[in-house]
Amino acid sequence: MDIERRNNVTVTGNPQGRAVVLAHGFGCDQNMWRLTVPALAEDYRVVLFDYVGAGRSDLSAFSESRYASLDGYARDVVEVCEALDLRDAVFVGHSVSAMIGVLAAGTAPERIGALVMIAPSPRYIDDPGYRGGFSAEDIDELLESLESNYLGWSAAMAPVIMGNADRPELGEELTNSFCATDPDMARVFARTTFLSDSRDDLKAVTVPTLILECTQDVIAPREVGAFVHQMIAGSKLVTLDATGHCPHLSAPEATNGAITDFLARLR
Repeated sequence: MDIERRNNVTVTGNPQGRAVVLAHGFGCDQNMWRLTVPALAEDYRVVLFDYVGAGRSDLSAFSESRYASLDGYARDVVEVCEALDLRDAVFVGHSVSAMIGVLAAGTAPERIGALVMIAPSPRYIDDPGYRGGFSAEDIDELLESLESNYLGWSAAMAPVIMGNADRPELGEELTNSFCATDPDMARVFARTTFLSDSRDDLKAVTVPTLILECTQDVIAPREVGAFVHQMIAGSKLVTLDATGHCPHLSAPEATNGAITDFLARLR
């Protein structure tokens, strides 16, 4: 299989630089990084891709059994790294991709040498002693709504997820991105995302890790950022001057500054 075609891989930036892999979240595609790429391109080899079912990926490669767990997406990441022969790459994952990066780094430590986690959440459902931000009933309702009317759900939820109600064009962009994702494949990815529990996987992370959170985020509240930071030894937690769940779109300067500062310290 042509992995680069399957995941619509794009490579840009400095061919001599350290590889930085940018991984989008649920309902998004690589276009969501367009405000980040210019901040990295001069010094780093920037790798972008679409998960199967998103963007311009090869939809024929979709397998419900493979993508019914985050491990399937992590395998895709590792295969992209292998296809490009990336070594010691920095994996930048937004939302659920932050956990996919954790799994990929554990599977192929020679390929991924550092992690940047933007608005991560290892578990969305509350548990005794853990606040994920949602009750089990909340998630059941969310998935039921998504599965019965994906386009309607997207139009209602995307602006909430984006936040920044005073800038409706941001919510509109996320809505359009959600609506461009294949609905059947989005349903699988949503179930995989919102029912996942990757808390134990955090303990195994040994690479340098930056965690970026926002001051207000309905999907990943501040307690989650603190939990991830506590679980990953030696990690750095930065609270961005930003709101919503997509700071790389709503506050690109603050987000890019935190990422490039972290990357500079890795050298």
